[in-house]
Amino acid sequence: MTCPTIKSGDLFSLVTSGSRGWAKYYSASGAAFLRVGNLDHDSISLDLRDIQRVQPPTGAEGTRTRVQPFDVLVSITADVGMVGLVPEVFEEAYINQHVALARPVPTIYPAFLAWYLASPPAQRQFRDMQRGATKVGLGLDDISAVDVPVPCAATQRRIVLDIERNLSRIDAGVAALQRVQANLRRYRAAVLKAACEGRLVLTEAELARREGRSYETGSQLLKRVLVKRRARWSGRGNYAEASLPERADLPLIPDGWAWTTLDAVAEVKGGITKDQKRKPARARAVPYLRVANVQRGYLDLSEMKEILATEEEISELALEPGDILFNEGGDRDKLGRGWVWGGELPVCIHQNHVFRARLYDYGLQPKFVSWYANWSGQRFFFDKGKHTTNLASISMSKLRGLPLPVPPIAEQARIVAEIERLLSVVDEITLAVATNLRRSSRLRQSILQRAFSGALVSQGRDLSCQEDVVRRSGAEGLR
Repeated sequence: MTCPTIKSGDLFSLVTSGSRGWAKYYSASGAAFLRVGNLDHDSISLDLRDIQRVQPPTGAEGTRTRVQPFDVLVSITADVGMVGLVPEVFEEAYINQHVALARPVPTIYPAFLAWYLASPPAQRQFRDMQRGATKVGLGLDDISAVDVPVPCAATQRRIVLDIERNLSRIDAGVAALQRVQANLRRYRAAVLKAACEGRLVLTEAELARREGRSYETGSQLLKRVLVKRRARWSGRGNYAEASLPERADLPLIPDGWAWTTLDAVAEVKGGITKDQKRKPARARAVPYLRVANVQRGYLDLSEMKEILATEEEISELALEPGDILFNEGGDRDKLGRGWVWGGELPVCIHQNHVFRARLYDYGLQPKFVSWYANWSGQRFFFDKGKHTTNLASISMSKLRGLPLPVPPIAEQARIVAEIERLLSVVDEITLAVATNLRRSSRLRQSILQRAFSGALVSQGRDLSCQEDVVRRSGAEGLR
């Protein structure tokens, strides 16, 4: 853009940041308290979905940090360089110490300045200012040191109009993609709900009636599993019978299915405890699964950590293909979350916050069990878990009591195959949507880059304007 380049500090009448210690003023019904979380990289509009509120102190303490219409806000710690523009009509609001407030002079168009600070040229300058071992954020002097190319008033407005027109098209596309995401989530849930209730495929009972044949019911399969459970018993003392499900709240299941518990069909085991003081002799490092690796319906092995373990511990805790994994808890959304180990690594164990359930008989489908636990089992985990503020956990003994439906073997296989077929389509579309959402972010930056290089507007003689944009008095304001 061929026009005068001016330091941003000459375009502001005030640059300040919030004061520390305002936590004592928090109030459920006070003034808005704007934080880093209310700013964004992809927009200069304030994100007001999560607003903290304060009852501001009397006197001068909050005067400089009270925002005014058209103030430009910039995050100066954490995710630095996010920009927000205070709208013309806005409630009483203040900023915290992690946000800088920059008040444009009357001769600069505030939206132009805000969009420029959010653009790639300004963001590169912010990144360069952060260099150094001790400087982890931006100072107020950095906010004032950005080089800003400033065309005349008419061009500033045209640039902003072109940015907003192009971004509105992207916003419409993003909204459509987000609706697709929501519909995909609902469809996935509907598929799994139908599978767990016996409505996804024809039941074995119905097929057997049509074909005039017999079949092994879920109850018969369960009896066979319990024989194997007894044969593999290795606990102390006498054989412990499997726990029975609490039938009061169990939903109806199709003909040929049976209710049981995880305890009846699988050996449930905790993992290795991570302890900084733990230094076993004659140990070796092996990868282990953490809560972060065990997601709902898949495993995330992008970041695997290792732990020292003895050969005895490795032999006892090594995962085998078909092992069903359950998270002990953490945040409430992690409670009981899990998936099936498929032998992704030659040797891998699990930590104590991840439980392993190993089926006694693989006539039961591990994926069916995991899908049921992940979706239909969530109420059980919530009811039986231990809850504290924002955290939840479930004990191994409670996990063993998880009620499970047992369909006939052939029906389980059909259910798993149909789920995989339908969800593979969902996953493919989900990936395409995510790719396009990421592309939308790059398009936003491209639009801003082009806008401030003059590519979006035909600047013509507007750029030859010699308007003094930093004149404080006697000038026509751009607001």
